[in-house]
Amino acid sequence: MPVLDKPLAELEKYRGTNPRPGDFDDYWADALRELDATDPEPELVPSAEIDPPHAEVFDLWFRGVGGARIHAKYARPKNSIGPIPALLQFHGYSGNSGEWHDKLAWTGQGIAVAAMDCRGQGGLSEDNSPVRGNTLNGHFIRGLDDAPEKLLFRSIFLDTVQLARVVMSFPEIDLARIGTTGGSQGGALSIACAALEPRISRCVSIYPFLSDYQRVWEMDLAKDAYAELRTYFRHFDPRHERKEEIFTRLGYIDVQHLAPRIEAKVLMGLSLMDAICPPSTQFAVYNAICSPKEAVIYPDFGHEGLPGFGDRAFDFLLGL
Repeated sequence: MPVLDKPLAELEKYRGTNPRPGDFDDYWADALRELDATDPEPELVPSAEIDPPHAEVFDLWFRGVGGARIHAKYARPKNSIGPIPALLQFHGYSGNSGEWHDKLAWTGQGIAVAAMDCRGQGGLSEDNSPVRGNTLNGHFIRGLDDAPEKLLFRSIFLDTVQLARVVMSFPEIDLARIGTTGGSQGGALSIACAALEPRISRCVSIYPFLSDYQRVWEMDLAKDAYAELRTYFRHFDPRHERKEEIFTRLGYIDVQHLAPRIEAKVLMGLSLMDAICPPSTQFAVYNAICSPKEAVIYPDFGHEGLPGFGDRAFDFLLGL
């Protein structure tokens, strides 16, 4: 088969390149303590966009770290009896929570669904984080020249946890049956949420973004979704004198380092011809997961729809 990256036998053993900061665990312990001290102040507002006969739909607003007001779409079955499972959906880079129709597929199965808008991207969530340094192009380098806790994706990862906590506070929700799902950036956020909120029971991740930044750089694939990495070096470290420092700092928001914390069952879709989120960066995440897991591998596919995977993920998440 064609090879973009390492041979499959090597990918199955690959453990990542990007350094893990020495205080990584303390960093995320401090972050979760900050979240614990943040009152989410949730608000459900009935949506006027659609009126489905078998579901109730809402704009869900809540407070994230730093005081930002975060938006999600929330749908639940009408007249559901007893506690029901919930699914948390996360979107791709620069996107938003999407339309209602795909949420209704889940409510039709008796599952509530919440789809979050990431701060400062294509939805309604607020980005109120003042930082030193570049804010022009790209979110994973936002805050890179400030204190590590100013990294924007620290806040976004914590927003996924706050969403989970808010949804789990609803009386209709079964706390033992919470899932996460997403592709690309959404795949990374699905992993991050399951890693930082141990009550997540099932996790679906498709070719996750935000993994193994140094490997992306070494493959000369710092373009497309990772283009901001190349831009950063060209503007702020053209001779790579700070290379180790920069990649180590990015390690705080590298989902391969969060993956070992996951306790949920995990299903991943991995594409071996992906030039946007390279296969080795996907396997770095998968190989770090210690909980029950399954990889569905697509040898000839890139960063695109993976035939049959949607149905397989649907069946997997019906097990919530």
